[in-house]
Amino acid sequence: MQKTIVAIARRRKLLDDGILNALLDDSWDTLDISGSDITDLGLTKAAQTCPNLLAVDVRKCKKITIVGVSALISQCHSLEILRCGGCPSSESTARRCLSILVPKLNAVEEESWENLENTDLVDGAQSLRWLVWPNIDPESKARLAVECPRIAVNPQPSPLSLRGVEVPLAACPDSILDESYVAGIDPETWATTVSDADRAGINTLPSASEQGQDLPQLSMAEKFRLAFVERDLRLAPKRAKNMRQRQRRAEKEWVTSSADAKSVVLAAKFRKSL
Repeated sequence: MQKTIVAIARRRKLLDDGILNALLDDSWDTLDISGSDITDLGLTKAAQTCPNLLAVDVRKCKKITIVGVSALISQCHSLEILRCGGCPSSESTARRCLSILVPKLNAVEEESWENLENTDLVDGAQSLRWLVWPNIDPESKARLAVECPRIAVNPQPSPLSLRGVEVPLAACPDSILDESYVAGIDPETWATTVSDADRAGINTLPSASEQGQDLPQLSMAEKFRLAFVERDLRLAPKRAKNMRQRQRRAEKEWVTSSADAKSVVLAAKFRKSL
């Protein structure tokens, strides 16, 4: 439920730190905040709440800088897929983040190798394997290839696996991380354009006096509730059909497996023949 609300809020250009922080769950392993108003504070909170994140999309997030990405890398040690870039500010952030993506040796103060058993020798995005950055510049791509060749940049799905490892769907540039959360929901329930005037609090809709009637303002929670009600009504016939099929299947299995049921069927046939 929370993931679906976040996905719809992102599509309606309403996702910000407040909405995200209110819905975060520590069981999440993917996070798509692309094109949203999430800031470094919101991304840091998400990384702290969801330390098991495997794939994160921060493309076109104008308010996220190297500070937020650094918090993500430091908190989510299992992060394998990072999606970035997409707009001038995000492209600049991605270039700055190269320094925290490539591994680097930490300072070692122990006097013997035996004391290094529980010491991290390498810092950086140790688990990162896939970087989706469609407009990566040649210099950044060359640097990653030299300093961190284990990170595959913009992998393309193909019949042959990449380096012996199958490319995950979340690492494909054309995929959308949160697409599965809104599957089956009519896009018209969130298809709306939010202009800068709307974000500034200016009502661009015709006034009540111009339309001759009052325009009730629905809360965001009510809009989400109506979207789910519409979805349930649309899927109700399909659920009823599936229920009838399961019931007929159960009756058929009962008839074929139960001796009592077989005797009832044979008695009915015999009665009909008489």
